[in-house]
Amino acid sequence: MAYGYGTQLQQYKQQSINTMTKGELLILLYDEWIKRMRRAVIAIEDNDTIQAHEAIVRSQDIIDYLMATLDPKYPISTELARLYDFFKYQLVEANIKKDKTMIEAIIPMVTDLRDTWKEANKISQGQ
Repeated sequence: MAYGYGTQLQQYKQQSINTMTKGELLILLYDEWIKRMRRAVIAIEDNDTIQAHEAIVRSQDIIDYLMATLDPKYPISTELARLYDFFKYQLVEANIKKDKTMIEAIIPMVTDLRDTWKEANKISQGQ
């Protein structure tokens, strides 16, 4: 059976995800979250409210997933949940107001959090 390029690419992506560690998957989620927020900022600048809305909603979906995966037995989970709540609130408000500055304000915070996870992942893997 012959597969098209799109099908092969999807299979490759799926296989890549299936072989990632939890730390690598977490970093991938943060990267996607940051990318979606940047897309939302650009869409707002271009007055493309539909694309802005979609990018913000996707960012919120990622936050929801991250919140759902927090393990309450670790004290840091409570602090992360508070941060995620704050980020989600900011995104909801930014979506309502189509205010790019609200998104731009949290991108560096999310980036710092991602970088912290990236460093923790390196340490846990002994790199």
